[in-house]
Amino acid sequence: MKHLIKILRKFTFPILCVIVFLFIQAQLDLKLPEYTSNIVNVGIEQKGIENNAFIAIRESSLNKILLFSEDKESILAYYDYLEKGSKNKKYQSILDKESIYVLKDISKEEKDELSTLLTKPLSIKLFLEYSYSANENPTISLDDFYAYLSTLDKDSLNNIINPIMEQTKDISGTLLDQMTITEVINEYTAMDIDLGNIQTSYILKTGGTMVLFAFLIMLVAIGTSFLASRVAAKFAYLLREKLVNKVMTFSHHEFESFQTSSLITRSTNDVQHIQMLFGMLLRTLFYAPIIGIGAFLKVNGNAMSWIIGVALCCILCIVATLFTFAMPKFRRVQKLLDKLTLVARETLTGIPVIRAFSNEEYEKKRFDKANKDLTKLNLFVERTMSLMSPLMMLLMNITALLIIWVGADKIDTGLIQVGDLIAFITYTMQIIMSFLMFSLVSIMLPRAMVSVRRIGEVLDAKTSVTDPENPKIPDKDKCGIVEFKDVYFRYPDAEEDVIKNVSFKATPGTTTAFIGSTGSGKSTLINLIPRFFDVTGGKITIGNVNIKDMTQENLRDLIGYVPQKGMLFSGTILSNLSLGMDKVDDKVIDKSIEIAEAKEFISKKHLGLNEPISEGGTNVSGGQRQRLAIARALAKQPQILIFDDSFSALDYKTDASLRKKLKKEVKNATVFIVAQRISTVLHADQIIVLDKGSVVGIGTHEELLKNNQIYQEIAYSQLSKEELANE
Repeated sequence: MKHLIKILRKFTFPILCVIVFLFIQAQLDLKLPEYTSNIVNVGIEQKGIENNAFIAIRESSLNKILLFSEDKESILAYYDYLEKGSKNKKYQSILDKESIYVLKDISKEEKDELSTLLTKPLSIKLFLEYSYSANENPTISLDDFYAYLSTLDKDSLNNIINPIMEQTKDISGTLLDQMTITEVINEYTAMDIDLGNIQTSYILKTGGTMVLFAFLIMLVAIGTSFLASRVAAKFAYLLREKLVNKVMTFSHHEFESFQTSSLITRSTNDVQHIQMLFGMLLRTLFYAPIIGIGAFLKVNGNAMSWIIGVALCCILCIVATLFTFAMPKFRRVQKLLDKLTLVARETLTGIPVIRAFSNEEYEKKRFDKANKDLTKLNLFVERTMSLMSPLMMLLMNITALLIIWVGADKIDTGLIQVGDLIAFITYTMQIIMSFLMFSLVSIMLPRAMVSVRRIGEVLDAKTSVTDPENPKIPDKDKCGIVEFKDVYFRYPDAEEDVIKNVSFKATPGTTTAFIGSTGSGKSTLINLIPRFFDVTGGKITIGNVNIKDMTQENLRDLIGYVPQKGMLFSGTILSNLSLGMDKVDDKVIDKSIEIAEAKEFISKKHLGLNEPISEGGTNVSGGQRQRLAIARALAKQPQILIFDDSFSALDYKTDASLRKKLKKEVKNATVFIVAQRISTVLHADQIIVLDKGSVVGIGTHEELLKNNQIYQEIAYSQLSKEELANE
C-alpha cells in the first residue's frame, strides 16, 4: 500500500480538482429537486404565484386585510396608491372602476418580509369569510359585516380575532401559504390580471434554470470523468512501470520464487483491477458522501425521515449478507488466474513437443480443468454479487411506494404539497444511490485489495543481487582481467554447494573453456560473472575489483552474453543486433554478422537487416537464431565475451568457421566458452574441467588429454584418437 500512496502523491492537484468538480456537481444535483418541487407547487398549483405579496390589489380588498393587521403602515409602505381614473396601461380596466395599490420595485427579501406581514391578516380574513359562508341564513351582507368590523375598537376586534387565531395555530405553514395564495389568485382574477402569463413566465424561468443546471452538471461530469480516467490510467502506467522496473532487478532466484506466469498476471490483470477501482473511487468515494449527506440535510426533520432509516438498514443487511458469501472467494480468483496463465503459457510454447508426443488430449484436459475451476469460481462470485443490483432496485421501488403511501395522506391533510413529496422521493433516491455507489465500490474492493497485496509482494521483495552504496569501477586497461578466488555458490534453500572452491584467472586476448558432464555446474559458474547469482563464498574480480563492488549496469556493460537458448525479440534483425546500443554503427554490425556466420542467410532475406523477427524469433531456424544472438553479443564490442553452450545449435563446419573468425577478429576480449562438444573447446588457451561443481583439471587440450582422466573420457566418447590428432 505504501508504494501506491507514494505514486498517488504525484496526482495531488488533479485529485483535488476532481473533488472540487464533484462538490460542484453534487450541489447542482441537490438543487434540481427544489426546482422540480417549485414547478409543481408554484408553477402548477399556485399558477406561478410564489407568495402572497400582491403585485396589485384593489383598495377595497386591501382595506379588509388591513383590518386584521397590527402593522398597517409597514404594509402600505411597500405599495404605490393609484386613484380611480388614473392612467395606467397595465391596470387601466380596473382603474376605471376603483382605486388600487401597486407593489413598488422591491427586492426578493423585501417581498418575503411583506408576505410574512400579510400571512396573518389574510388567514384571519379567509377564516372569517369561511365562517360567514358556513352560515346558511346570514342577517347582513359580507360587505356590511366588514363595515361593521371597521367601526369596532381594538379590544372588540381582538375578541373576534383571537378565537380564529386559536384555530389556525395547528395548521401547517405550507397549508396556510396555499390558502393565502388562493386569495391572491382570486384577487388577480377579479382585477383581470393575466394569470396564464404569470404561470408561463414562472415555469419557463424555473425550467430554464433547471436546463442550465443540467447542462452545467453535464460539463462538470465530463470534466470529472476525463480527469478521473486520466489519473487512473496514468496511475496504472506508473504502477506497471514501477513493477516492471522492480522485476528487472530480480535475480534468477526471485524469478523462480514468483514464476513468470504470476509476474505477467500481476503486471497486467492485477494492475487493471487496481486501475478500475481507483477510477471508480475518484468518481464515487467523494461524490457519494457529498450527495448523501447533502440530501439527508435537505430532508432532515421531515415527518417521513423514518422511511429513509428503514431503507438504509435494509441496504446494509443486503450488502453484509452478500459479502459474507462472496468475500472469501475473491482471494482464490487471482490464484486460479495465475494457474490458468501458467497452463496456457506452457501449452502454447510447448506445442511442438505436445504434438510430437501426441499429448494434445491430455493438455486439452489440463487446460479445461484450470479453465473450469476459474469459470466456476467467477460464476459464483458474479452471480452472488449480481443479486445486489435487482435487490437494490426492488428496495428503491418499495421505498418510493412507501413514501407515496405515507405522503398521500399528508397531502390530503394539507401538511405537505405534491411538489414537496416529489422532492422528498428524489432526495431519498439520492441517499439510497449514494449507499449503492459505496456498495458497487465494495464489490470491486476485495478483488482489488487482493491485487494490491500481490503487487506489494513483488515491490517489497528483497532482491538478492543489489548494487553497492559506494560502487567502484576497474581501470579501463584491466577490465578484461577476470579472476575467480576460492568461489563457492549455493542456491537459496539448498543443502549443499553446487560450486566448490573454484579458482582461476582469465586475461584479455585469451579463451577460457569449461567442459564437464551434465550437471557439473558449467552454466551456473559462468552465470556468476554477470551476477545473475551472487557467490556465497570467495569472490570474483574484474581488474582487481570485486564484482559485488560494481553496479550491475557497469558490470554488464563490460560483458557480451550469449545464452544457451538464443533469445530474439519482436522487431527486425537490425533492432535485435543493435540491442542496448545508443547509436548503431553499420560497420560494427556488418563485422559482427560476418564473424557470426550470419551474413549469408541475412543477405537472402527479402528485406535484409530490416526483415521482421516474430516474438521469440520463431520465424527463423534454431541455428539462425543462435548466430544472430552471437552477432548481437559481438556488436556490443564487449571486453568480456561469454558463450554459454552457444554453439550447440550449429553444425560442425559453421562451428569451426565461427571459432576461427572469433580467434582472429576478437583479439582484445576475454572469452569464456561453455560447451558439451570437445571440438568446440580444444583450441582454447585454457580448459577448465568441472565435476560436481569442483575444478578437477585446468590446462590446454594437449595437457588435459595426457593427464586428466575425466577430460579423456569426454574426449574419447566424442572423437577417436585419429580425429583428435587431426583436430
